[in-house]
Amino acid sequence: MRFRKVPPGVIVRALIEGTKAGVPLNRDALEAHYLAGGHVSSVVHALVSASKANIDLTFNMATAIDLAGRDVFEAVQMSVNPKVINTPPVTAVSKDGIQLIAKARVTVRASIKQLVGGAGEETVLARVGEGIVSSIGSSHSHKSVLENPDFISRVVLEKGLDAGTAFEILSIDIADIDIGKNIGAGLQLDQAEADKNIAQAKAEERRSMAVALEQEMKAKAQEMRAKVIEAEAKIPLAIAEAFKNGNLGVMDYMKYKNIIADTSMRESIAGDEKKEQ
Repeated sequence: MRFRKVPPGVIVRALIEGTKAGVPLNRDALEAHYLAGGHVSSVVHALVSASKANIDLTFNMATAIDLAGRDVFEAVQMSVNPKVINTPPVTAVSKDGIQLIAKARVTVRASIKQLVGGAGEETVLARVGEGIVSSIGSSHSHKSVLENPDFISRVVLEKGLDAGTAFEILSIDIADIDIGKNIGAGLQLDQAEADKNIAQAKAEERRSMAVALEQEMKAKAQEMRAKVIEAEAKIPLAIAEAFKNGNLGVMDYMKYKNIIADTSMRESIAGDEKKEQ
């Protein structure tokens, strides 16, 4: 043993413990497990405990569990004495929009056959949390959840969450349920605020369009006024052309001037009356 750098004391103590407990052990197998980096004493403790508790645990399975990085002795103890795992607070929302915060206690027992390759406690907690969220989310009212918290336990247990894990779930107990925020009301407020902002944006858009239309109409009015002024400027030229061609006489021109003067006088009188009023 010393040539192979195996402490004889470890192997001898393990053989003595196994022999006294009625567990047959092989020295070469113990040495091989030690050389592979295993914990010989932990494996022997687990084999002795499993033998006393009538748990079917072979030497090869115990060494495989130990080399996989799990504490095989603790696994045997957990098989005899189940472990209670407290889940972190799980937040879920029921269909009526009320947020619920639940805490659960999961009682698990180690499954010896699933310890190699099976998922650990983190997976069990994640699956239980997912089941709680699903159960609360399918409830029509948060009041029904508060009245019957065992409903969550039944639904979660029926899902078979321990499949593929190193544990067997014995029970799931809801330890506490607290009421959180009214998520539904908050969402409605956010939607109302968004609708208000959209309506304000549309109103601002309509106001801008109205201002733009007003400016456009003013520009058109200025354009038409310019055309009128341009047309009025052509009147003297037309009169001169009429005189030149003999289409307009002196008397006709005087009548035209009298009409203009009369119109100007009436407009002046009408303007004075408006000022007095």
